[in-house]
Amino acid sequence: MTGVERTGTPEAPGAEVVAELRGVTKEYPGGVSALGGVDLTITAGELLAIVGPSGSGKSTLLHILGTLDRPTAGTVAIAGHEVGELSDRQVSALRARHIGFVFQSFHLVAAATALENVTEGLRYSGLARGERRRRARTALERVGLPDRVGHQPHALSGGQQQRVAIARAVVGKPKLLLADEPTGALDSVSGKAMMELLHELNAEGATIAVITHDRELAESLPRLVRILDGHVVEDSRAPGRGGAR
Repeated sequence: MTGVERTGTPEAPGAEVVAELRGVTKEYPGGVSALGGVDLTITAGELLAIVGPSGSGKSTLLHILGTLDRPTAGTVAIAGHEVGELSDRQVSALRARHIGFVFQSFHLVAAATALENVTEGLRYSGLARGERRRRARTALERVGLPDRVGHQPHALSGGQQQRVAIARAVVGKPKLLLADEPTGALDSVSGKAMMELLHELNAEGATIAVITHDRELAESLPRLVRILDGHVVEDSRAPGRGGAR
């Protein structure tokens, strides 16, 4: 494992549970099984990688963790709420309040400024427009873009667009940040800067799960969860490198 000793005790006793999956399966029409009985607990303050090749089930796991999809069987709890007991409307509210997403393709609104894109992350917050803009500006400063608030995506580099996407994801202070291949569309320099930013956000207390196919990137993070054929085949931690607090 690239010279990094890992333990099999990924959970910190007494830590707040942010997300918990128990016996989660996901099957699609035609008998296709994407997940086969996954158990996974993510505690507050963790920075972990969920890694696996194409077709391993990691994208399905992302969708279930993000409450974008429901499992065929098993239980999913986010921030203490059992997703299976909630209506679709309640699940949407849970997602808006507690989960932030960062996607490889950024998903920014082309005609909107960086500030407007980040403000969108507070659409369902109930905050007044002025307060939403103030918090969005603070989030852009937090990711190192205080001088890009008025720029539209076409005027930003790929790395800057990804930073806007992260600012949008964290502006509402979600319990869990899900980053799907966050360096996949970036060059090596921008990708390294992006991972440094995620480490900084984690050091400030953010709970972050990075979904990736990049084993080297995954092994650089404090906790590694490896998915293969819909099963967790490894869940380990590199001692002394952070994690749940």
